[in-house]
Amino acid sequence: LVVLFSGLVDSTALSHGCTTAENYFEIPFLFFPLERHDVLCSSANYICQLVAPLSGYMITYPRQFRREFNNGGIGIVEMLFRCNILALVGGGDTPKYPPNKVMIWDDHQGKCIGELSFRSPVRAVRLRRDRIVVALEHKVLVYNFADLKLLHQIETCSNTKGLVALSAAADSTVMACPGLHKGQVRVELYDVRRTKFITAHKNPLSQLALSLDGKVVATASEKGTLIRLFNTSDATQLQELRRGANAADIYSLALSRDAEWLACSSDKGTVHVFAAGANSRAAQAAQQQQRQLPEGGAEGEPPAAPAKGSAFSFIKGFLPDYFSSEWSHAQFKARADTPSKVGFGLQPNTILVITAAGDFYKCSFDPAAGGQCKQEWYCEFLQQSEEPSG
Repeated sequence: LVVLFSGLVDSTALSHGCTTAENYFEIPFLFFPLERHDVLCSSANYICQLVAPLSGYMITYPRQFRREFNNGGIGIVEMLFRCNILALVGGGDTPKYPPNKVMIWDDHQGKCIGELSFRSPVRAVRLRRDRIVVALEHKVLVYNFADLKLLHQIETCSNTKGLVALSAAADSTVMACPGLHKGQVRVELYDVRRTKFITAHKNPLSQLALSLDGKVVATASEKGTLIRLFNTSDATQLQELRRGANAADIYSLALSRDAEWLACSSDKGTVHVFAAGANSRAAQAAQQQQRQLPEGGAEGEPPAAPAKGSAFSFIKGFLPDYFSSEWSHAQFKARADTPSKVGFGLQPNTILVITAAGDFYKCSFDPAAGGQCKQEWYCEFLQQSEEPSG
C-alpha cells in the first residue's frame, strides 16, 4: 500500500542527484506495492507516503508505472524528495536486505551507496536533504546525511508502528516522535535547540503528522476518536477534532501544505477532512466576534481576546468532549475492508486516497459548504486501469 502526496522539491537536494528544481515546485508522486499486503510502514515527506510491498516496490508518476525491484522483499521504502536516492529496508519471507539495516540506494547508479546497521529491526525511516531519521522499537536515531554520523539518540516508549515525523521545509528542522510515557509526544526543535513534551492522549499514540514547516503536530491515539493539533514551539493545544464516537484504528493523518486542512483515514472506511488553522470553527468564531466589536471596545478598552476552543467555549466546561470538539468538514467513503492512506493533492481542496487493495481516488471538497467529497478520478492501480469521473 502506498500513499501519494503532492510535494516539494528542494533545490539544495541537487547535491544528492535530485531532479533539477528552482527554489520549490510541486509534483505529484506515488509509491505503491506490487502485491496486496497489510501496511508495514509509511514515510512522512511531502512528496509521498508509502508502504512497501513484501516482494518489491513500484515507483510511479501519475498514470505511468515502472517496476524497480522484484528479487527480494522490501519492507520499507523512503524517498529523498523527488530524486534517485532512497532508503530501503528488507522485509517479508525472503528479505532483499536484513530488516535491521537501512540501505541507502542510488537508483541512478543502481547500487547501495551507504548503510546503517542496528541490533533490532528498523520500524521506520525518514529522509530530508540533511538528515536520516531511523525509528526502532525503543529508540529514534538521527544521522547526518552527508557522512552518516550519528547526531542524536532518543529513548522512546514501545513504538512498534515506527511513529516518527520530520518536517520537510528546508528552513525548518523539526522532528516528532513518541516520548517515554504513554500518549506523550516528544518534539525536537533542532534550529533553536529546544525539546518540548506534549501529553497528547491518555491512550498510546497511533499516528503522528507534522506540518510542512514543523509548526503544527497532529496526533491520534489507539482509541481513534479524537485528533489533536498542537503548536510545536510551546506545546499548547490548538484544536481537538472528533473523528467519531466509536473507537477506530487511524491509518493515516495528513496536513495540507498550508496546515489549513487535516485529513484522516481509518478502518471505518470514511475519510474525514477537518478545517484547521484559519478555517477552523474557533478561528471563524473569533473573527466574527472581532467584527461585531467596535474598535477599541465600547468603553475604549482593548478588543476582547479571541475565543479559545470552539464557538461554544463559554459552556465548554459543562459539556462532554463529544459536544465541544470539532467535527469533520467534509467526508469521503472509501473501502472499510482494507487499510488506506490519505494525502492532499496538488490542486486546492483535493485529497488523494489509496487502499491496500489497489484503489486510488482523487476527490475534491467544497471549502465553504463541506459535506460529501466529489470523486474526480479513480484507478485500480494493481490492474493499471483508470476511470476518470465526471
